[in-house]
Amino acid sequence: MTTSAQCHREGGKEDLCRYQTGSLGAGDRLEADPTLRKAGRTLRAGVIGLGVGEAHVTAYQSHPACEVVALCDRSKDKLSRVRANRLETGSTSSTSSTGPTGSAGSTGSTSSAVELFDNAGDLLNDPNIDVVSIASYDNDHYEQIVQALENDKHVFVEKPLCHREEEARHIRALLTEKPHLRLSSNLILRQCPRFIALKERIARGAFGELFLVEGDYHYGRLHKITEGWRGAIDFYSVIHGGAIHMVDLLLWLTGERITRVSAFGNQIASRGSQFRYNDTVVSALTFESGLVGKVGVSFGCVRPHFHGLSIYGTRATFVNAVPDGLLYESCDKQVLPTPMTEPYPGVHKGGLIGSFIDSILQGCDPIVDEDDVFSAMSVCLAIEKAVATGQSCSVSYL
Repeated sequence: MTTSAQCHREGGKEDLCRYQTGSLGAGDRLEADPTLRKAGRTLRAGVIGLGVGEAHVTAYQSHPACEVVALCDRSKDKLSRVRANRLETGSTSSTSSTGPTGSAGSTGSTSSAVELFDNAGDLLNDPNIDVVSIASYDNDHYEQIVQALENDKHVFVEKPLCHREEEARHIRALLTEKPHLRLSSNLILRQCPRFIALKERIARGAFGELFLVEGDYHYGRLHKITEGWRGAIDFYSVIHGGAIHMVDLLLWLTGERITRVSAFGNQIASRGSQFRYNDTVVSALTFESGLVGKVGVSFGCVRPHFHGLSIYGTRATFVNAVPDGLLYESCDKQVLPTPMTEPYPGVHKGGLIGSFIDSILQGCDPIVDEDDVFSAMSVCLAIEKAVATGQSCSVSYL
């Protein structure tokens, strides 16, 4: 089993937990959950949303100290397929709009019953669940997070955390009241091998002083908002649902806070469809050191899904590309850039869950901690405000 000194991993390196070194994150809240430190105690996980949530299931099942005990999806057809798949592997299962009607046999790495729910509230009220993954529709995240925390469950949530500042402040307050609980979000680009290598180069001074950073979330899947659930729900933000990945990546790479933003958006690509909000947004950023940056997001771009990233320093420039990233260390056109061949994206959608589980069991800091989640959310909320008002906005950190 993973040791406490292995909880925080970046680029294959094993760092001591921050609680061991005295540099605590998440408002000095770090402590292991005392109810889970007993010998032989296995973390029991539930997953809400069986789209990307299926990757969460795989990640929980692969951890030696965790078992999946409950799954939930609002689609009864999807639950029926899950039930059928489990029956084929010798398992049984059940589902009800008010909760389980029976127990399911173990499957995969799980060692106890797996219950199937079509109502998230019933799963969240189940006292047998210790940690929940929330991979439901974005507009459901806030209420489900609140219910999970009120029921003393640790939370791993797909981005975004929520949609509004008052919601984020409420979640933050609940976590302050319950310091034994952990919360993290799937800001997965921190696990990309190429970006880890880039961060290491920045940290050792290979770029000199950074003066400009740019991140673009090229989604290239317009149908996801013009035809799918994103366009059908009351509100969907391409900033919260897409650009947040690039915001977090820039905060992580630079180690600096963004202090001010301005932003503009349009809905030209989705005009005439069911989608009623901006499908494209561009934001200018000011960092605390004077570093400036840009974050862009486009769901309607005609290109494959890609994370555009450019880092400009006084000694070097990085430009993300495929198949390799490009590292420029000269302005001479005759000097070719050095290829950065580390895998991109090279990450599994459940790749942060192992670190999150370790943080619960051992009291160390996960790769994406609570402060990281709220910092990225704070910037995105400011960008939303700047788009809505047409004015430059300061970032109010939650």
